Amino acid sequence: MPTSSLTELSAVALRRLIGRKEISPVALLDDAIARIEALNPAVNAIAAKGYDRARAEARMAEAAVLRGDPLGPLHGLPVGIKDLEETAGLLTTHGSPLYRDHVLETDDASVANVRAAGAIVVAKTNVPEFGAGANTRNAVFGATGNPFDPRLNAGGSSGGSAVALATEMLPLCSGSDMGGSLRIPAALCGVVGFRPSPGLVPMETRQLGWSPLSVVGPMARTVEDARLLLAAQIGFDPREPLAFPLDADAARQARPVDLARLRVAWTTDFGGAPMSAEIAETLRARMARLAPLFAACDEIALDFSGADEIFDVMRALSFVARHEDAYRADPDSLGPNVRANYEMGARLGLADAARAHAAQTALFRRFQALYRDYDLVIGPVTPVSPFPWTQLYLEELAGERLRNYYHWLAPTYYVTLVTNPAIAIPCGLDPRGMPFGLQVVGRFRADLALLDAAQALEEALSTMEGMGRPRPDPARLAAPRPELTAIVTAPPPA
Repeated sequence: MPTSSLTELSAVALRRLIGRKEISPVALLDDAIARIEALNPAVNAIAAKGYDRARAEARMAEAAVLRGDPLGPLHGLPVGIKDLEETAGLLTTHGSPLYRDHVLETDDASVANVRAAGAIVVAKTNVPEFGAGANTRNAVFGATGNPFDPRLNAGGSSGGSAVALATEMLPLCSGSDMGGSLRIPAALCGVVGFRPSPGLVPMETRQLGWSPLSVVGPMARTVEDARLLLAAQIGFDPREPLAFPLDADAARQARPVDLARLRVAWTTDFGGAPMSAEIAETLRARMARLAPLFAACDEIALDFSGADEIFDVMRALSFVARHEDAYRADPDSLGPNVRANYEMGARLGLADAARAHAAQTALFRRFQALYRDYDLVIGPVTPVSPFPWTQLYLEELAGERLRNYYHWLAPTYYVTLVTNPAIAIPCGLDPRGMPFGLQVVGRFRADLALLDAAQALEEALSTMEGMGRPRPDPARLAAPRPELTAIVTAPPPA
């Protein structure tokens, strides 16, 4: 592992140094590329690489600095873009052999916003096929290993982004989230993943534009860095049906929060999500240490009854909308996770969809009532410590067989259904020595208030022994792991 690199610095610090002419965008990009080439063979986080264009853009960024031109908020910063987001001139595979040669001339809206802010897109980051599942592995680029132990799962579907950040290859990466795809890999890799309110970051390629399930958002090593990227990603776009305005300057600038004035509710399972005793006890111990920070810190019982059935239907509908043509042409062209969701959706009728929408509305209203008494809800992100990446998904937990390949994601997809903004922030290590994350859920559309509170909480955690952001052991990243880049396949789900 390289002993030193500019990419170890925070994105906020790097941008400040570029603006002061103390570091060069060219030198920063060179460091990022060197670190990718040195470390990626051990974890396989990076998919397609765009070094030639990035180097040309870095030279232009440097010239702009030297001329004294106005600089964007991300000027000269190297970033990674999740391989589900279309990126002009750079291969975007969606983790599927169907898109092995897919290169477009246009960016998705959020990518265009990030470029307009001055960022330099260095590479795409690895994903599961079409983002289906929380294990980042596909038949195009292979599997992504956890930076704390590359034999284990890095989470997903933004697993490549989380690993690129944790290993300090890149200072900022994008992600997206339907059932937890920003929050899960962030928690399993010891970084920050923020799921914004639906519509805040434009996602104009979503087939079901009125569905609030899927969002694009930022990933970073700190909340402050995540805010910097979020401020660039947001933008009121007329192609986004759920769009609502938010001032980018307000997104970047934290407002002071006195944690001692906040009332916090917490839960080990969100009222029914599968959960290992180990993770439940870890959360309980963490909350006991955090309780003195807050005005109130109460364990509460939540009512998420029906959430699994709601998510089944809502998720399946989106897969039918996205994959019907490919399935009809050749079902075997899709992997087992995608096929399972499509086939579930194809069996549903209008009455199923109506019941799910009505039940989601009732669930939303029950959850919002909590915020009459509390400012934040805190819970776990995942129910288990990372398992081997060779295991496609978790099939059983605590002696109970799980419902399907994504049931183990219930702690995050329950929160998806109520649409509140949510963030995963690192909180030390679990009993197995792997990263542990807190899922912090804010009020409806109160994205900035949640980020303010999360930044204050992150600062407090950094002062508490064993509660701050962990960093990977360089010894585990010393040797390439060719098994990660082998073409991987999986048996059909049971």
